[in-house]
Amino acid sequence: MDRNDRRPAGRPEEDGTAMTIAIEARNVVFSFGTTPALRGASLAVNSGEVLAIMGPSGSGKSTLLHCLAGILVPDSGEILFDGARVDTMTETQRSSLRRARFGFVFQFGQLVPELTAAENVALPLLLSGVRRAEALRKAYGWFERLGLAGMENRRSGELSGGQAQRVALARGLVAEPQVLFADEPTGSLDSLTGEQVMDLMIAAAR
Repeated sequence: MDRNDRRPAGRPEEDGTAMTIAIEARNVVFSFGTTPALRGASLAVNSGEVLAIMGPSGSGKSTLLHCLAGILVPDSGEILFDGARVDTMTETQRSSLRRARFGFVFQFGQLVPELTAAENVALPLLLSGVRRAEALRKAYGWFERLGLAGMENRRSGELSGGQAQRVALARGLVAEPQVLFADEPTGSLDSLTGEQVMDLMIAAAR
């Protein structure tokens, strides 16, 4: 991905207050072997901002997202979150950061099939050491908000694509992350359901 392969999807409403940068990439370079994926990619995302990174398949969108989230470490360049360098953290520090302050929504939901919908949503909290009863209480609160009331005890195979993706969205939001990363979250959905999921994500950011 080159520097210009990005376009904003929306910005916080102007209210006269200065916006603060939440996460930033500076001249990030990353290659898979001899194949370059990112060649000097830079961006800054403000708190409360909704940003869409657009480009053709293979242009490096997912790679940039994974670098921003600390899943991949760039070959060169800097990733900063809340003013701290993510790219120089240890793997343990990056994992802790992802659990505590980042949320994720993937194209195919990636729900754990052995767990109920509510247990899937509670999973980030459980992994962070929250007691099971409290984690499930918080998880259940998202089902009504996302139009999923009554689906709490179903497993992924009993959910439609749209329902599963909304469960995945709830899982991404349940820990109240500072940044929600979404990698083609509507790519597997029909246009109407995809629009509904996008509206829910934007509403959550607002």
